[in-house]
Amino acid sequence: MTEVPARDPFARLRGLTPARLGLGRAGEGLPTAAMLGFQIAHAQARDAVWAPFDPARVASALAPLATLEVASRAAGRESYLRRPDLGRRLEAASAERLAPGAWDLAIVVADGLSAPAVHAHAAPVIQALTPRLTGLAMAPVTIASLARVALGDEIGERLGAAMVLILIGERPGLSAPDSLGAYLTWRPRVGRLDADRNCVSNIRPPEGLGYEPAADTLAWLIGEGRRRGLTGVALKDERPAALANGADDLSGGV
Repeated sequence: MTEVPARDPFARLRGLTPARLGLGRAGEGLPTAAMLGFQIAHAQARDAVWAPFDPARVASALAPLATLEVASRAAGRESYLRRPDLGRRLEAASAERLAPGAWDLAIVVADGLSAPAVHAHAAPVIQALTPRLTGLAMAPVTIASLARVALGDEIGERLGAAMVLILIGERPGLSAPDSLGAYLTWRPRVGRLDADRNCVSNIRPPEGLGYEPAADTLAWLIGEGRRRGLTGVALKDERPAALANGADDLSGGV
């Protein structure tokens, strides 16, 4: 008599998420396939953290938009990882290159903890977003190396921008080594807190948030942030559900 295999109760859920569910057991450990998959994902995450950043590649992808390059105080990748505080401030030479202007918005592209995420997704996000920002005075895109999120505050402050948007490689997970985050801050200045920012995370189509929905959300937050004069915990995405799901263009009112 043929034995019928037991039904896998996690099969349907695995089709809905990249999370590791119901991996099974082989004796006291994981099955070989599950263990090898975990090791591959861990290696991909480590590779993303240590991958070199190529500002010229980003500038080329953003052409014909004007760009300028800056760097943090971190001396190298190891210093950047061991001393997060150094990644939050500009080196002296970079600070001197940023002249103040009358900008409504400054966009910063930063390597963060995943240069591959920035190489893959930053330019498409900006290309989707800029047509939604008609009428705004936008500073040249600043490309920042060895940067943390808070570096955008000093960049925005030195540029004299009313608002700063930093697109940065997020900390890789074991299912997402190339996720891009977008952080928006009203009246940027050194010392701003995380509570002062809005974040749109996991931009990485097709597995994560797509470029057009990300641009819709950012355009709405920029418009509302300017209208209310704030960002952060006091600014929520209050769009009707149909709009939040990308049913309409939200460029009006920015």
